[in-house]
Amino acid sequence: MMDLKGKVAYITGGSKGIGHGVAKTLLNAGMKVAISGRTLKTVQEAASILGSEKSVLALESDVTSLENEQQAINTILQRWGHLDVVLANAGVGHFAPVDEMVPEQWHQMMNTNLTGVFHTLKASVEALKSSKGYFMSLASLAGTNFFANGAGYNATKFGVVGFTQAAMLDLRRYDIKVTTIMPGSVASYFNDNDPSEKDAWKIQPEDIGQIVLDLLMIHPRTLPSKVEVRPTRPDLK
Repeated sequence: MMDLKGKVAYITGGSKGIGHGVAKTLLNAGMKVAISGRTLKTVQEAASILGSEKSVLALESDVTSLENEQQAINTILQRWGHLDVVLANAGVGHFAPVDEMVPEQWHQMMNTNLTGVFHTLKASVEALKSSKGYFMSLASLAGTNFFANGAGYNATKFGVVGFTQAAMLDLRRYDIKVTTIMPGSVASYFNDNDPSEKDAWKIQPEDIGQIVLDLLMIHPRTLPSKVEVRPTRPDLK
Protein backbone atom coordinates (compact mmCIF):
# COMPACT_ATOMS: atom_id res chain seq x y z
CA MET A 1 0.00 0.00 0.00
CA MET A 2 1.16 3.56 -0.67
CA ASP A 3 2.69 5.34 2.32
CA LEU A 4 1.15 8.78 1.88
CA LYS A 5 3.25 10.78 4.34
CA GLY A 6 5.35 13.23 2.35
CA LYS A 7 3.86 12.24 -1.00
CA VAL A 8 3.02 15.07 -3.40
CA ALA A 9 -0.28 15.59 -5.21
CA TYR A 10 -1.34 18.05 -7.90
CA ILE A 11 -5.02 18.94 -8.30
CA THR A 12 -6.30 21.11 -11.14
CA GLY A 13 -9.34 23.24 -10.40
CA GLY A 14 -8.45 22.98 -6.73
CA SER A 15 -9.63 26.35 -5.46
CA LYS A 16 -13.15 25.20 -4.57
CA GLY A 17 -15.65 22.35 -4.78
CA ILE A 18 -14.42 18.84 -5.45
CA GLY A 19 -10.79 19.81 -5.96
CA HIS A 20 -10.65 21.72 -2.69
CA GLY A 21 -12.34 18.88 -0.83
CA VAL A 22 -9.88 16.33 -2.19
CA ALA A 23 -6.94 18.59 -1.33
CA LYS A 24 -8.11 18.86 2.28
CA THR A 25 -8.46 15.08 2.57
CA LEU A 26 -4.98 14.42 1.18
CA LEU A 27 -3.40 17.06 3.42
CA ASN A 28 -5.03 15.44 6.44
CA ALA A 29 -3.44 12.16 5.32
CA GLY A 30 0.02 13.73 5.50
CA MET A 31 0.55 14.62 1.87
CA LYS A 32 1.78 17.84 0.28
CA VAL A 33 -0.67 19.30 -2.22
CA ALA A 34 -0.43 21.76 -5.10
CA ILE A 35 -3.69 23.23 -6.36
CA SER A 36 -4.18 25.27 -9.51
CA GLY A 37 -6.72 27.55 -11.09
CA ARG A 38 -6.91 30.28 -13.67
CA THR A 39 -6.71 33.18 -11.19
CA LEU A 40 -3.73 33.17 -8.82
CA LYS A 41 -5.38 35.32 -6.14
CA THR A 42 -8.33 32.94 -5.90
CA VAL A 43 -6.04 29.92 -5.67
CA GLN A 44 -3.87 31.60 -3.04
CA GLU A 45 -6.93 32.36 -0.92
CA ALA A 46 -8.04 28.73 -1.19
CA ALA A 47 -4.55 27.51 -0.32
CA SER A 48 -4.42 29.70 2.79
CA ILE A 49 -7.58 28.00 4.04
CA LEU A 50 -6.08 24.55 3.48
CA GLY A 51 -2.80 24.94 5.34
CA SER A 52 0.71 26.35 5.51
CA GLU A 53 3.03 27.08 2.61
CA LYS A 54 5.14 24.09 3.70
CA SER A 55 2.39 21.70 2.66
CA VAL A 56 0.25 23.65 0.17
CA LEU A 57 1.32 25.27 -3.10
CA ALA A 58 -0.93 27.65 -5.06
CA LEU A 59 -0.41 27.71 -8.81
CA GLU A 60 -1.91 29.79 -11.60
CA SER A 61 -2.54 27.52 -14.57
CA ASP A 62 -5.16 27.33 -17.29
CA VAL A 63 -5.43 23.68 -18.31
CA THR A 64 -6.31 24.71 -21.87
CA SER A 65 -2.62 25.65 -22.18
CA LEU A 66 -0.05 22.85 -22.25
CA GLU A 67 2.65 25.43 -21.51
CA ASN A 68 0.77 26.50 -18.36
CA GLU A 69 0.52 22.92 -17.16
CA GLN A 70 4.17 22.20 -17.90
CA GLN A 71 5.16 25.26 -15.87
CA ALA A 72 2.92 24.13 -13.02
CA ILE A 73 4.58 20.70 -12.95
CA ASN A 74 8.04 22.28 -13.11
CA THR A 75 7.20 24.50 -10.15
CA ILE A 76 6.01 21.49 -8.13
CA LEU A 77 9.20 19.58 -8.91
CA GLN A 78 11.34 22.60 -8.02
CA ARG A 79 9.52 22.95 -4.69
CA TRP A 80 9.25 19.32 -3.59
CA GLY A 81 11.41 17.28 -5.97
CA HIS A 82 8.83 14.71 -6.99
CA LEU A 83 5.19 14.23 -7.95
CA ASP A 84 3.19 11.16 -6.92
CA VAL A 85 -0.50 11.83 -7.57
CA VAL A 86 -2.30 13.94 -10.16
CA LEU A 87 -6.04 14.62 -10.22
CA ALA A 88 -7.27 16.27 -13.44
CA ASN A 89 -10.35 17.91 -11.95
CA ALA A 90 -10.81 21.24 -13.76
CA GLY A 91 -14.04 21.43 -15.72
CA VAL A 92 -16.85 23.65 -17.00
CA GLY A 93 -20.39 22.97 -18.13
CA HIS A 94 -22.87 24.61 -20.51
CA PHE A 95 -26.25 23.01 -21.00
CA ALA A 96 -28.52 23.76 -23.95
CA PRO A 97 -30.25 21.94 -26.81
CA VAL A 98 -27.73 21.17 -29.51
CA ASP A 99 -29.44 23.55 -31.95
CA GLU A 100 -29.08 26.40 -29.45
CA MET A 101 -25.55 25.75 -28.22
CA VAL A 102 -23.11 28.33 -29.51
CA PRO A 103 -19.64 27.36 -30.76
CA GLU A 104 -17.93 29.29 -27.95
CA GLN A 105 -19.62 27.09 -25.34
CA TRP A 106 -18.70 23.91 -27.22
CA HIS A 107 -15.06 24.89 -27.59
CA GLN A 108 -14.69 26.05 -23.99
CA MET A 109 -15.94 22.70 -22.72
CA MET A 110 -13.82 20.70 -25.15
CA ASN A 111 -10.69 22.73 -24.43
CA THR A 112 -11.14 22.57 -20.64
CA ASN A 113 -12.82 19.25 -19.93
CA LEU A 114 -11.12 17.06 -22.51
CA THR A 115 -8.03 18.72 -23.97
CA GLY A 116 -7.25 20.03 -20.48
CA VAL A 117 -7.04 16.46 -19.15
CA PHE A 118 -4.63 15.58 -21.96
CA HIS A 119 -2.50 18.62 -21.14
CA THR A 120 -2.37 17.74 -17.45
CA LEU A 121 -1.34 14.16 -18.16
CA LYS A 122 1.11 15.11 -20.90
CA ALA A 123 2.82 17.61 -18.61
CA SER A 124 3.04 15.26 -15.62
CA VAL A 125 3.61 11.82 -17.16
CA GLU A 126 7.42 11.82 -16.96
CA ALA A 127 7.30 12.79 -13.29
CA LEU A 128 4.76 10.03 -12.68
CA LYS A 129 7.00 7.53 -14.44
CA SER A 130 9.79 8.47 -12.05
CA SER A 131 7.60 8.10 -8.96
CA LYS A 132 5.52 5.18 -10.25
CA GLY A 133 2.64 7.39 -9.36
CA TYR A 134 -1.10 7.68 -9.85
CA PHE A 135 -3.12 9.70 -12.37
CA MET A 136 -6.84 10.25 -11.87
CA SER A 137 -9.37 12.10 -13.98
CA LEU A 138 -12.60 13.51 -12.61
CA ALA A 139 -15.15 12.51 -15.23
CA SER A 140 -18.88 12.14 -14.52
CA LEU A 141 -21.79 9.77 -14.87
CA ALA A 142 -22.48 12.07 -17.82
CA GLY A 143 -19.60 10.17 -19.42
CA THR A 144 -21.79 7.11 -19.76
CA ASN A 145 -25.36 8.45 -19.49
CA PHE A 146 -26.47 10.97 -22.09
CA PHE A 147 -29.30 13.41 -21.47
CA ALA A 148 -31.21 16.20 -23.22
CA ASN A 149 -29.44 19.57 -23.24
CA GLY A 150 -26.17 17.78 -22.52
CA ALA A 151 -24.75 17.16 -25.99
CA GLY A 152 -21.61 19.23 -25.47
CA TYR A 153 -21.02 18.22 -21.86
CA ASN A 154 -21.74 14.57 -22.61
CA ALA A 155 -19.29 14.65 -25.49
CA THR A 156 -16.50 15.93 -23.26
CA LYS A 157 -17.14 13.50 -20.44
CA PHE A 158 -17.55 10.49 -22.75
CA GLY A 159 -14.21 11.64 -24.17
CA VAL A 160 -12.57 11.89 -20.76
CA VAL A 161 -13.65 8.36 -19.90
CA GLY A 162 -12.34 6.97 -23.19
CA PHE A 163 -9.10 8.95 -23.00
CA THR A 164 -8.35 8.00 -19.41
CA GLN A 165 -9.16 4.34 -19.86
CA ALA A 166 -6.90 4.11 -22.92
CA ALA A 167 -4.18 5.99 -21.00
CA MET A 168 -4.53 3.40 -18.24
CA LEU A 169 -3.60 0.68 -20.74
CA ASP A 170 -0.72 2.73 -22.11
CA LEU A 171 0.85 3.64 -18.78
CA ARG A 172 0.50 0.61 -16.53
CA ARG A 173 3.68 -0.86 -18.00
CA TYR A 174 5.49 2.00 -16.24
CA ASP A 175 3.74 1.10 -12.95
CA ILE A 176 1.60 4.22 -13.25
CA LYS A 177 -1.92 3.57 -12.02
CA VAL A 178 -4.73 5.40 -13.82
CA THR A 179 -8.34 5.70 -12.66
CA THR A 180 -11.42 7.51 -13.97
CA ILE A 181 -13.72 8.75 -11.19
CA MET A 182 -17.30 9.20 -12.37
CA PRO A 183 -19.58 10.88 -9.81
CA GLY A 184 -23.21 11.75 -10.07
CA SER A 185 -24.59 14.88 -8.39
CA VAL A 186 -22.01 16.55 -6.14
CA ALA A 187 -22.54 19.49 -3.77
CA SER A 188 -20.12 21.81 -5.54
CA TYR A 189 -20.02 25.21 -7.24
CA PHE A 190 -20.33 23.60 -10.66
CA ASN A 191 -22.77 25.23 -13.09
CA ASP A 192 -23.12 28.30 -10.83
CA ASN A 193 -24.49 26.28 -7.92
CA ASP A 194 -24.04 27.75 -4.44
CA PRO A 195 -23.75 24.76 -2.07
CA SER A 196 -26.15 24.86 0.87
CA GLU A 197 -28.46 22.64 2.90
CA LYS A 198 -30.45 22.01 -0.26
CA ASP A 199 -27.50 19.91 -1.47
CA ALA A 200 -27.35 17.67 1.60
CA TRP A 201 -28.62 14.68 -0.41
CA LYS A 202 -25.76 14.96 -2.90
CA ILE A 203 -22.27 13.50 -2.78
CA GLN A 204 -20.05 15.88 -0.81
CA PRO A 205 -16.55 16.99 -1.94
CA GLU A 206 -15.01 15.22 1.06
CA ASP A 207 -16.66 12.00 -0.13
CA ILE A 208 -14.72 12.26 -3.38
CA GLY A 209 -11.64 12.95 -1.25
CA GLN A 210 -12.25 9.69 0.60
CA ILE A 211 -12.54 7.83 -2.70
CA VAL A 212 -9.19 9.26 -3.84
CA LEU A 213 -7.65 8.28 -0.51
CA ASP A 214 -9.05 4.76 -0.74
CA LEU A 215 -7.68 4.38 -4.27
CA LEU A 216 -4.23 5.40 -3.08
CA MET A 217 -4.32 2.95 -0.19
CA ILE A 218 -5.43 -0.14 -2.13
CA HIS A 219 -2.77 -2.78 -2.78
CA PRO A 220 -0.77 -1.84 -5.92
CA ARG A 221 -1.54 -5.19 -7.55
CA THR A 222 -5.19 -4.12 -7.81
CA LEU A 223 -6.41 -1.28 -10.03
CA PRO A 224 -10.00 0.05 -9.87
CA SER A 225 -9.68 1.58 -13.33
CA LYS A 226 -13.15 3.15 -13.38
CA VAL A 227 -15.19 4.14 -10.33
CA GLU A 228 -18.86 5.16 -10.57
CA VAL A 229 -20.47 6.81 -7.54
CA ARG A 230 -23.86 8.38 -7.10
CA PRO A 231 -26.05 9.79 -4.32
CA THR A 232 -27.67 7.07 -2.25
CA ARG A 233 -31.01 8.88 -1.87
CA PRO A 234 -31.72 11.20 -4.82
CA ASP A 235 -35.39 11.03 -3.82
CA LEU A 236 -34.56 13.35 -0.91
CA LYS A 237 -33.76 16.31 -3.15
